[in-house]
Formats: sequence, structure tokens, C-alpha cells
Amino acid sequence: MSAATPTYAGTAGAAARGKVGIWWFLASEVMLFGGLISSFVISRLGGSAHVEHDHLNVTVAAINTFILLSSSYTMVEAYAAAERGDRRGMRVFLGLTVLGGLAFLGIKAYEYTGEITHGFTPWAGTFWSFYYTMTGLHALHVLIGVIANATLCLGARLGLERPYRVELAGLYWHFVDIVWIFLFPLVYLS
Repeated sequence: MSAATPTYAGTAGAAARGKVGIWWFLASEVMLFGGLISSFVISRLGGSAHVEHDHLNVTVAAINTFILLSSSYTMVEAYAAAERGDRRGMRVFLGLTVLGGLAFLGIKAYEYTGEITHGFTPWAGTFWSFYYTMTGLHALHVLIGVIANATLCLGARLGLERPYRVELAGLYWHFVDIVWIFLFPLVYLS
């Protein structure tokens, strides 16, 4: 029997319920981020010329983008390893995904520190309010993904792995990446 074969009757049902649940959750998150992004765009289009984004560090944000997108690859590999029943491979790739998420958060903290030090706080203007709300909410989602993936990694170490759980965490992680793909050009490059 392969690792992908349910080891007990409830696994297939749990996987199906989990997928429905995660898709409903992601749909609600699309509404949340979609509303924020739409409001930001309308604010930018309706306002005068904005130069606040010129104070953002595009190079640091580009490095962070590379790290986050690379962690998406490691998440795919973690799921592939889980499907093969490769517990060690799953742990390695989940660990790399967690490290990528932590690196993203560390770089974001460095970026926030520099901006706040220069007086660009959330109350310094509309742009900065949107910036900290959108990127901060995204960072919170990255943190949640890091915790979920670290938990799965620990579970694999203890022999409690289930491939469908890695798949669900992967769906969430890819959503986090997609949100950043929208935020990066919109906030840093527009």
C-alpha cells in the first residue's frame, strides 16, 4: 500500500472536507485582499501625484519576492515527497519552506524598521496606511503559513504525516504567494 492510499476509512473523507474548507477560507481571503487592493488602487487613481512609494526599497522587496516564490517550489516538493511516502524528503522541503517564510518575515521586519526610522509610519499618510495594512496583513498570513508548515514538519518527524494535510497547507501557501505577486508590483513598482 502506498503512502497516498488512505490508511483508514476516514482519511478520504477528511481530505475532501479539508479541501472544501480551505477553498472556502481562501475565497474569503480573496475578498479581504481584493477589497484592500481595490481601495488602494482607487485611492491612488483619485488622489494627486504620489511620491511616497519612491521611499520604498524595491531591491529588498525584489529579494523578498524571490525568497517567497522559491518557498512555493519547496512547498510543491514537500507535497510530492508526502505523496511518495518520503517522510525525510517531506521534512526537508517543509523545513525549507519554513525557512523561506522566516527569511521573508525577517527581511520585512528590516524593511519596516528602516521606513519607520525615516518617519514613514502608518499614520504618515494614506499611502503608508495602505502600505502597512496590506503588507502587514500579508506578513501575518506568512506567519500563519510558517506555523502550519512547521507543525506538519514536526508531525512528519513523529510519524503523523498525512499527504492531504501537506496539500491543504500548500494551497494556503500558494495563495500567500499569489497575494504577494499582486502586492509587489502594485505597491513597489507603480
